[in-house]
Amino acid sequence: MRILGIDPGTVTMGYGVIDGRDDEIALVECGVLDCPVRSPIGERLSYLYGELEQIISRCQPDVVAVEQPFVAKNVRSTLTIGKAQAVAILAAANRGIPSYEYPPAQVKQRVAGYGAGSKEQVQEMVRLQLGLSEVPQPSDVADALAVAICHWREAHLSNLLAESEQE
Repeated sequence: MRILGIDPGTVTMGYGVIDGRDDEIALVECGVLDCPVRSPIGERLSYLYGELEQIISRCQPDVVAVEQPFVAKNVRSTLTIGKAQAVAILAAANRGIPSYEYPPAQVKQRVAGYGAGSKEQVQEMVRLQLGLSEVPQPSDVADALAVAICHWREAHLSNLLAESEQE
């Protein structure tokens, strides 16, 4: 299964593509999409959509996993991140690729084994699980890879449960 993980943002969007087979995962590609901070939101969203289309064409993911925005005190920021999330979901839907959304606590739980783990713990677990020499930078990349790993773990668990029910 090839998974495209997305850490949504309207200025910086992290992405990471992994391949997962049985009990093994491997990094395919990762990076960030940077938008000019002062450009209008419509231009940024259009740029992000176009770049995501190219990544999808190049990497051919089977699914897209997107981190849900963390609702904090700044509601405006959360709504803006939600727009980037919607662009990622739309790019997948327009290619007929299913998308899944995961809240930050679930990503932390699946990747680091603790839903309230620190950002640094999650990043180090991403590094270890993918066999990388360094934590992917910037943090948006590590976060996107964590979302992809979270989806792989969820799908792997669902498959194991389905197999045990058939026995």
